[in-house]
Amino acid sequence: MRFEHETLAQRVCFAPGEAAVAVRAEAKRLGGSRVMVIAATAEADLAEKVTAELPVVLRHEEVVMHVPVASAERARTAAAAHDVDLLVSIGGGSTTGLAKAVALTSGLPIVAVPTTYAGSEATSVWGLTEEARKTTGVDARVLPRAIVYDATLTLSLPVPMSVASGLNALAHCVDSLWAPRTDPVDQTLAGEGIRALATGLPAVASAPAGLEGREQVLYGAYLSALAFSSAGSGLHHKICHVLGGAYDLPHAQTHAVVLPYVLAFNAPAAPDAERRIAHSLGAPSALEGLQRLRHAVDAPKALRDHGFQEADIDDAVQAILEVVPASNPRPVTPNALRQLLRAAWQGADPLTLSGEES
Repeated sequence: MRFEHETLAQRVCFAPGEAAVAVRAEAKRLGGSRVMVIAATAEADLAEKVTAELPVVLRHEEVVMHVPVASAERARTAAAAHDVDLLVSIGGGSTTGLAKAVALTSGLPIVAVPTTYAGSEATSVWGLTEEARKTTGVDARVLPRAIVYDATLTLSLPVPMSVASGLNALAHCVDSLWAPRTDPVDQTLAGEGIRALATGLPAVASAPAGLEGREQVLYGAYLSALAFSSAGSGLHHKICHVLGGAYDLPHAQTHAVVLPYVLAFNAPAAPDAERRIAHSLGAPSALEGLQRLRHAVDAPKALRDHGFQEADIDDAVQAILEVVPASNPRPVTPNALRQLLRAAWQGADPLTLSGEES
């Protein structure tokens, strides 16, 4: 056994019902005296409650999906103008992503308070979109110094969005099993993350007001992000980053739709990963377990339901081919990728891909 694994330096606080107390403690620990709170308009009231006792000098509400460069520049300018020394992000992946964009150029520390299951808070990965192209990178400066997980903050997240966000986290786990830098630690984290998400998501769907399911999903989302941050982006994430940046598709729903097709495509060439996923899902096969879970939570089914046009498939194929990881378990040819995208666009049975030739 020979590998290298880097553990990220980050403080993680699970504090159900105590987000305000935990955030105040983390801000004090980091010496924050001029705080910039980043939260979308829809979550402004929630953010106000969580940060009421902080020395806030700026509340920034311009949060845009996929973090356009122009939006990031306005946030950076505002932070500098107010002499900010600490960022507190409260929201989903787009909110965390904007805080990361500010930290990328300023080095300001972040306290992240997730209200979805995006997982961005636990990674050193940043992403920016310009001219319909999403660029991602890895930089230690963007890793939040602290995360405060409070399941009560996710109670207002509607079930359909909870499902999509949770399946996005599951995609982090699955991709981490064959991503370019995967190692036994990442694979162990991913396996436990899959188990937690598969336990929590049906509970959220059946009892949205309950905390137990939401806590399991938060826990699974955190583990998924740890695995993903270390293992890197596999085929699934490369596909979804292109689709999201180029066609402005909703992030979580895109990941939720594409996942079974990538799993069906790669699983025959990655038997160890397939067995681990199946075991974590408690199913005879990985794809059967995933489809069973997706059915139980009424998962998003087709890219055409979320704004992707059939006419864009060929252009998307060319853009994705440029970023396919060389280490993918199975060769990715234009025809194979075209078939995958068409099936995801239609919402076809992913089993139709598992036996396809590349």
